[in-house]
Amino acid sequence: MTAASLVLATAGAGFWFYERLDGNLSVFSNAGVWASRPPTGPSDASGAVPVNVLLLGSDSRSNGNDELAGGEPGGGNSDTAILLHVYADHRHAVGVSIPRDSLVDIPPCLLPGGSWTAPQHAQMFNSAFALGGGPNGNPACSQNTVEALTGLRVDHTIVIDFKGFAAMTTAVGGVPVCVPNDVDSYGIHLRKGRQTVSGTQALAYVRARHGLGDGSDIGRMKRQQAFLSALIQKVQGRGFDLTTVLPLADAATRSLTVDAGLGSAMKLASFVQSLRGVKLADIQFVTVPWRYAGDRVALVHPDADTLWTLLRQDRTLDGRSTGREAAPSTVRPTQVADFTVPIAVQNGTSTAGLAVRAAHDLTERGYRNATADPDGIDHAVTTIGYAAGHQADAEQLAQFFPGAQLRADPESAALTVTLGADYEATAAAQASGSPVDGHPTTSGAPATRPSGSPSPGPSAGSVPDGITQNTRPADADLCTGLSYG
Repeated sequence: MTAASLVLATAGAGFWFYERLDGNLSVFSNAGVWASRPPTGPSDASGAVPVNVLLLGSDSRSNGNDELAGGEPGGGNSDTAILLHVYADHRHAVGVSIPRDSLVDIPPCLLPGGSWTAPQHAQMFNSAFALGGGPNGNPACSQNTVEALTGLRVDHTIVIDFKGFAAMTTAVGGVPVCVPNDVDSYGIHLRKGRQTVSGTQALAYVRARHGLGDGSDIGRMKRQQAFLSALIQKVQGRGFDLTTVLPLADAATRSLTVDAGLGSAMKLASFVQSLRGVKLADIQFVTVPWRYAGDRVALVHPDADTLWTLLRQDRTLDGRSTGREAAPSTVRPTQVADFTVPIAVQNGTSTAGLAVRAAHDLTERGYRNATADPDGIDHAVTTIGYAAGHQADAEQLAQFFPGAQLRADPESAALTVTLGADYEATAAAQASGSPVDGHPTTSGAPATRPSGSPSPGPSAGSVPDGITQNTRPADADLCTGLSYG
């Protein structure tokens, strides 16, 4: 899915080349992007910031895609979802696969008619893309869902359909893969072992569940990770002249839908040029820690929360820095004074009573007007939304919610605290008397840290098995780890 962009950057063609491709791209409106969003990731000492790109594979049968996959024309789902985190050094990257059947909360999303949906709890992740039933899906809704799930700001979203994927693999002369078993069913005809596939064969390899491997969606994601690794290696290792690049870029961009920030060939190429320092050996893929929940997939906590924390702090999957440390925070804590601004505390976790407990703790600490609302969309990280004129109040309040993210929210009633999984974990440690940040805690009292400083992630070597067991280096052997079992 990243190959079209990589090729544009590699070509170094003239302006006429980009102008020819501009008309190919489809751009989705940012009107559906949620107003309350996570902040940009932390900058390193040079001032560079990480970049998060949501890559979606659409199974829509519209625009001729039914010729490749069958089915009736219409809206589709995002059967492939990878959140690509490019570190601030722009030399390392992690692709996080999100299972399509994961049960997540979907925040309010804009429908084609102009209305917004109500928040939805415990829905399959890929249903966010299908909300509204539009022929090109609802990428803004998928972006909103990922931001609420992870606490990461999604800088760009790219959607590719069947035709574009098949065309890219043909244009690069095929992609090497490893097929786990002979398969001659469900319209798929592949032999076991290493081989090169392109076009419809490549599409079948990455899309099929039945007949290949263990038949699961998780196993399919393993094949997709291996395929993308091989595709990136093919693009990076091959020199392109214009006669090779133009057909590839032309075919791929005709099948891309992107956000406005990538809404021209020049913007797309400029973005990818910033990624040219990322080598295959410095890319990893990881599947969000998961378990089966009946015929659906539940994300495993706290392992999934740890994964999001590592990426929010721009740390590698083993808990390390990529080399250039973040600039120190200059924010200082303040003391509770005569604070009368209303505070609404929402529970953004599955722990019953957490908002009531947090509101009580705030009252005990001098905040006189804190009320609890038990219902809220699940959040990975605690957020404090503030209305116009209340930023200073939000900064003061943040000292009692370590690592909380502050967001301007014109619809907020003064201050709204949405408790996330990070606060839930801290509260659990406090209830047991376990140390927080190396210091003993007392039950019911939030551990304090200067406002704006991040909560600590896992130290190197202490990352949960749920992450390490679901990780695949991009330079791994093609035949390694093609099934989750």
